[in-house]
Formats: sequence, structure tokens, C-alpha cells
Amino acid sequence: MEITVGVGAGARHLGVDRVVDLGPLHPSAHGAYRLRLTVRDDEVITAAAPLVGHLHRGAEKLFEVRDYRQVLTLANRHDWLAAFCNELAVALAVERMTGMDVPPRAQALRVLLCELNRIMAHLVFLAPLTGARDRDAVQAVLEEASGGRIHFMFNRIGGLREDVPAGWTDRVREVLSTVDPGEAPEGLAGLGVLGRDAALAFGVTGPVGRASGVDFDLRRDDPLPGYRNLDVRPVVRAEGDALARVRCLVDEVRQSVALAHRCLDDLPTGPVNLRLPKAIKAPEGSVYTWVEAPLGTSGVHLASRGEKTPWRLKLRTPSFNNVQALSALLPGTKVADLPAVLGSFAVVVGDIDK
Repeated sequence: MEITVGVGAGARHLGVDRVVDLGPLHPSAHGAYRLRLTVRDDEVITAAAPLVGHLHRGAEKLFEVRDYRQVLTLANRHDWLAAFCNELAVALAVERMTGMDVPPRAQALRVLLCELNRIMAHLVFLAPLTGARDRDAVQAVLEEASGGRIHFMFNRIGGLREDVPAGWTDRVREVLSTVDPGEAPEGLAGLGVLGRDAALAFGVTGPVGRASGVDFDLRRDDPLPGYRNLDVRPVVRAEGDALARVRCLVDEVRQSVALAHRCLDDLPTGPVNLRLPKAIKAPEGSVYTWVEAPLGTSGVHLASRGEKTPWRLKLRTPSFNNVQALSALLPGTKVADLPAVLGSFAVVVGDIDK
């Protein structure tokens, strides 16, 4: 006999036979997370379907009625753990449409802040799994630079809002010396295996994809100017299980610490933004930009009719593609192992429903 099980907030309203509550503080419940599972008598999952749309934020339609400066204030909110990277993706789209040449110091600081954002995001998911420490310290230096704790709103079209405070780089070095991502528990080995072919079929990117052997990282494969001299070498594993995913997150934290140090060593002087007209209008046409966000490829397709608001601004968010892969990796998993498997599979629900 098989029964249908619902997981996550509001699961009892899905017409299921039984509800499994993983608890509001578990990383697998990062937002209104819903799964419909088919389970055998021996409590082994035979089918899984992630249900999206419950936390729909309407970001893409909101962009269309705001000018480009205002769009940036919303672009960081669908993935609250990758705020800086999401702002950057939109700013890059407008800059390329208008042919802006961003100052070198702004380009270097953008890379440094992206890597700090990556460290902070990974530590959020690692803390309950590995005992990772010092996320708050990393978040504090991001807050000091931008003035925002979660929604940084520090990118501007043409660069950054302002330069970082005096002495900030020294404080960043001090914080980086304390970051400890912990060690992945060996008990995760063999759980929730996602094969490389399945990962490619679902368009899985980021550390989840690289844990399954997908050797793709935009910091190496299509680098922004600030990344071109950093020699980024993606962390790739072949096992595709929960242990590989957590190890990828741990190793990427250490890699980002090293990249941030290199940015600090080679930080140029000069301005961090361009003088812009009162109203920014992208020329008629379209462009696609992408960045390596903490959870994978964050893309922006901007279509303009030459007005001060976008005609269409479509988001390609990593969590939306990645979460679909749960239908491939959860069958064969025991219900008792579900929290560990979902905890290793980092997604942000706002980024799914955007």
C-alpha cells in the first residue's frame, strides 16, 4: 500500500493522507516549503513533487512599473540570502544596454561583496549541519558597507552607491580569519543521490549541480571583469549525494575566503560610480546577463522599448530550477532521512516563486 504525504506549511490542505512536519527551524522549511510525496508501507519515498507558487512575490510584474533605479530596490528581495548578487545582475543588464563603463574600483568591490554574500549564504545552510560559525560577523561587515542587514541596496547602475567606510577592509580581513564552515557529517553519505544527467536535465546549477559533477561556474566560464584575474577553480564532486552537496558548500566557503583576500590585496583606488542623468532610459532592444549567485545561475533578461521602465524583465533564478530536481533524488529515500536530505539541498523559497 502507498499513501500520499504532504510536507511543509499548509500541507494539510493538499488533500494528502498524512502530514510530516519537519519543524519551522529546519533549513528544509526555509519559507512556505511544500512537497507531495508517495510513501510505501516501509516508509520509503517512491515519488516526489515539489509544489511551487505558494509564496509568489510578483517581482517580475512589479519591475515593469518602476524605473531602473527603483527596480534595484526590489531585485534583492526574492532571494534574501543573495541580495547583493541579485542587485548586480539587474544593474549589469542596464549597464550593458546603455554601454556604461563601470569604474575599476566598483568592479573589484562588487566581486568582493559577492564573495562575502556567498560566504554568508552558505553559512546559513551549513550551521545546523556542520556547526558553521561566524555568519553574523560576515553579515555585520556587509551591513557596515551598505547600511542594510538583509536587503543591501548597495549596487547602483554604473557602480555602487558610495565607497566603503574608512578601515572597512581591515575589519573584513579580521572577520575572514574567523570564518569556520565546519566539517560535513559522514552520516550523509549515500543519501538523496542526484546523478549528473538528471542535474543537467533539470538545469541544476550552483553547489548542488557541482556536487553532481556539473562543472559549471560563471566566475570561471563567463567572468565579470573583477573575476578575470582571480583564477577561480570550481569545487566539483561526482557522488551527487547529501554528503557531496554539504562538502561543496564547505569547500566553497573556504574558496570564497581566499578569493576575498585576493580582492583585498588588489583593490584599486578611484571612483565607485558614474554621474548619471536624472532619468535612465535603456535603448530599444534586449539583453541577457547572468551572475554566479550563492545557489547557482541568477540571470536577467531585459527587454526595453526605450523608456525609463523595462518593458519586460524576466528572472532566471537558481532555486526554481534546482527544486525541480527533488522529484529525481527523493525516490528511494526513507522518510526518516528526509530532513537530512532536504537540509543538504539548499534552496530559498522566495527565489522559487519570485
